Amino acid sequence: MPNSKRILITGAGSGLGEGTAIGLAQLGHEVFAGVHIGPQVTVLRDKARELGITENLRVERLDILDPYDVSAALRWDADILVNNAGIGETGPVSETPLELVRRNFETNVFAPLDLTQRFIANLIEKNRKGKVVWLSSMGGLFTPTHFGIYCSTKHALEAIAESMKEELEPFGIQVQTINPGAFFTGFNERMSETSFRWLNDAKNFTKKAALKASFDEQINTPDWKLDPQDMIDEMVRVIPAETGKFRNVFPQFVEDMLKEGQAKAWENTI
Repeated sequence: MPNSKRILITGAGSGLGEGTAIGLAQLGHEVFAGVHIGPQVTVLRDKARELGITENLRVERLDILDPYDVSAALRWDADILVNNAGIGETGPVSETPLELVRRNFETNVFAPLDLTQRFIANLIEKNRKGKVVWLSSMGGLFTPTHFGIYCSTKHALEAIAESMKEELEPFGIQVQTINPGAFFTGFNERMSETSFRWLNDAKNFTKKAALKASFDEQINTPDWKLDPQDMIDEMVRVIPAETGKFRNVFPQFVEDMLKEGQAKAWENTI
């Protein structure tokens, strides 16, 4: 296809990452789909065969915490890096064990930043243009109660991406964020369960029943169960495009909600 791109996407073994990798390959882009564990390689390769896109969709294991996987991925010679891989910790920020906080930052911030720095260095060394796309979140721009740890990693990505955008413009390397709303991939639902593996009513002042009620109130609403295909279609549109917005919040009602919330934040009181 004209203007086809070579695109590396991490976290492509499920959810939005998998759907986007397939969608980009179906459009004729050469996609390197990095998945977290070996069994996901087999499953996605089988899907590629069934869909007739094996020439465009290369599936390999890419655990972004594994230095050997990362070194191999950097040899795939992509034009666009999509930092999609991530995990989520939830629970009271006041009590979440720091080991889990560090793990969330390691996976969501430090490891993708390491990959990105090395990807950028390769492009600049070869005098090539390219793009870095950071999968942030609506949680990169506001913080629902008890999602503070996860959201703090996405807030960090917002700062990194914004600075990186200005730094790399002289080299012809573009930077964007994609900020999905609450799409029903199962990620948010499973993330909301993470704190219950360490929370102890006999030790913690946050009680399990109260925390579960908080999550149920937030998650069990239509606005938290949006159709993932809509987001996948938007990502397939944004990622290979050579022009567009720096920040891409989707759907529109989420962008409107975030803008309203940010304006109101100036009036918050204690």
